[in-house]
Amino acid sequence: MILMHSAHLFARRGYAATSMNEVAEACGLAKASLYHYYRDKYSLLISIADTHVSRLRGVVAEVGDAGLAPKQELRELIRRFLAEYADARDAHRVLTEDVRFLQNADRVRVLGKEREVVEGFADAIGRLRPQLRRAALTKPLTMLLFGMMNWMFTWMKDDGVLDYDAMAPIVADLFLGGIGAVKAARELAASAG
Repeated sequence: MILMHSAHLFARRGYAATSMNEVAEACGLAKASLYHYYRDKYSLLISIADTHVSRLRGVVAEVGDAGLAPKQELRELIRRFLAEYADARDAHRVLTEDVRFLQNADRVRVLGKEREVVEGFADAIGRLRPQLRRAALTKPLTMLLFGMMNWMFTWMKDDGVLDYDAMAPIVADLFLGGIGAVKAARELAASAG
């Protein structure tokens, strides 16, 4: 609960502009009680960033261990990541924007986990299209894919027509087949029913 409220405040106000008093108030705790769990605001930041990136790394491992065909593996990675992002928008924003406030050793650890996530996606792309690995394109393609996924939280609206579940197959179709492979919502409904 403390991390959820802290991530929300950091995502909305920024890490630097948020005080421990505000975190305690958002949590409904006395400041002294908050300090019982976290020694300072920095420890909250580390915990939010490290927990979020560790969950993402876990998703890559779970999907990789499932033994899916390469195309299905990539689709499942996209689906699972967007589901994770939908439930952790604030933590994701903190990870993408506030990692710069981490001390060097902590930043190296968190960014190392991020690199493992990128490598997991690049490996999945390489299994799908081995010639892309030989051409050293799996990582650039992975970064393009993350460009689509990672910034959805900046424009997705909670009450919008599309949600993360609806966007997952669209992102996968666009990435795997280009714009010509993207199906409209009516086409998706017709093919499902």
